[in-house]
Amino acid sequence: MKYMLLINAGAVGDNGKAPGCEVEDWLAYHKEVQEAGVLVSSESLADLVTATAVRVDEDGRRTVTDGPFAESREVLGGFYVIDVPNLDAALDWAARCPGARGDGAVVVRPVADVGV
Repeated sequence: MKYMLLINAGAVGDNGKAPGCEVEDWLAYHKEVQEAGVLVSSESLADLVTATAVRVDEDGRRTVTDGPFAESREVLGGFYVIDVPNLDAALDWAARCPGARGDGAVVVRPVADVGV
């Protein structure tokens, strides 16, 4: 079963990065996921404080707003898609992720199999 691990930073430092997550930690985690054979895909977002949201109202009018957004204290920093036997295994990988430390969080979501 595929699960997406959404990595959210609880805070962003002056350098635009999540405090407490060193590059070496991410490299080690990425290597561990790869070597375990569960990695489907992963990406890190280039700048945690830059985002643009597009919304379309009922009349079809588009509204574009810049982020980060006041509605959320967390900032999406990247994701992993892993293929593991069950939710417990996905939660175990999420707990190992450097993004889950400190003020961060890793949200685990099953990926829908729509057969396309």
